Amino acid sequence: MEKLNLEEVSHYVEHNIGTFHQKRTAGLTDLKLNKVLSKKNPYLFKAKYILTSQDIIKSLTDAFISSQEETIFGDWLEGLAIFINSKVFKGRKSGIPGIDLEFDQDTIRYIVTIKSGPNWGNSSQVAKLKADFRTAKKTLRTSNSNLNIIAVNGCCYGRDNNPDKGDYFKYCGQKFWEFISGDEDLYLKIIEPLGHKAKERNDEFTASYSQMINKFTKEFSNSFCNDDGSIDWEKLVRFNSAEVS
Repeated sequence: MEKLNLEEVSHYVEHNIGTFHQKRTAGLTDLKLNKVLSKKNPYLFKAKYILTSQDIIKSLTDAFISSQEETIFGDWLEGLAIFINSKVFKGRKSGIPGIDLEFDQDTIRYIVTIKSGPNWGNSSQVAKLKADFRTAKKTLRTSNSNLNIIAVNGCCYGRDNNPDKGDYFKYCGQKFWEFISGDEDLYLKIIEPLGHKAKERNDEFTASYSQMINKFTKEFSNSFCNDDGSIDWEKLVRFNSAEVS
């Protein structure tokens, strides 16, 4: 085990955080109104008494973007976790399907699947996680039948006060970052470098976001508003939910 060099972590974050912002902005460029409208519940907006095109567009796109950002940033944090672990325990990105990180500590081989937060999946997804861990253990033991393997579901934020799940351990937030680094305060130390040039990057995103809202509002009004400016809810629901012949 090596002592973590926080300057290396800060350098990694500052050098790579731009990737998250680039993908975030690119997600706006690739977004299409029809895709957003087809993915969200039109009945909800009627029930909430939303009356203007812009309010519908903002509600739709903000929910869509939030979900997209969570995925993009989750992938980015996975890369950060693997980098940190490689410096301390010589861990590496796993080549086994469903496993993100492998590393050895003492006499144990840890196999780790990394998620953003603790509430990441339903029962079917958790069942798949368990199956992936079982398959990974079999794969690793084909070359070393005596290998001591422990499976871990790591979550970058949140907490779980019952980490022992039987088939695997679930470490969240502070516990996860300490597990991969040996530093119990790492979860606090990484927050500052994440803000590197955040304002400048967010200004770029806001400009693209504003243009997209204006563009989508115009498209929506042209397609789903009556001549008097009111929303044609039946047309919107048909677009979202009618069977295609």
